[in-house]
Amino acid sequence: MYGELIPLGGGDPIPLLKKDLLIGRRESCAIVLRFPNVSAHHCRLTLNGGYWFVKDEGSRNGVKVNDVRVTEKRLDPGDTLAVAKHRYEIQYSPADLGAVGPPPVEDLSSDIFNRSLLDRAGLSGKDQVPMSDGGGRSRRYDVTSDAAGQIKDPNRPVD
Repeated sequence: MYGELIPLGGGDPIPLLKKDLLIGRRESCAIVLRFPNVSAHHCRLTLNGGYWFVKDEGSRNGVKVNDVRVTEKRLDPGDTLAVAKHRYEIQYSPADLGAVGPPPVEDLSSDIFNRSLLDRAGLSGKDQVPMSDGGGRSRRYDVTSDAAGQIKDPNRPVD
């Protein structure tokens, strides 16, 4: 056994019996979660260098680690993994699974370089920001940005 997932809402622990586990609603998955909000092939757990990693397999309702939505992330012992809205604590010992030294550095470059600076800052697309109309009154303005991140039409009020 390579560790276990402890359901935070109660229930039996789920043993991690292989180094590569597909989690989903389908019976062909290594870990079957029979909930309508879990995708057929929701995510994959992979053991690498003594540490578990999770990768979202394009699920509809996402994967979160410690309440942060991720596409791919290392799971440290005691972390909370949410598959859709179903939460589990992962328990394992990296040393027992062959880890030597500090945890491996996560390669976030693929995620970082696929998103604009505005998107990473949570400012992409259309946002409404309060701006003064010059007379001391605050109005809401429609702020959009183009592909280069340049703000367009900041003076056009939103109704």
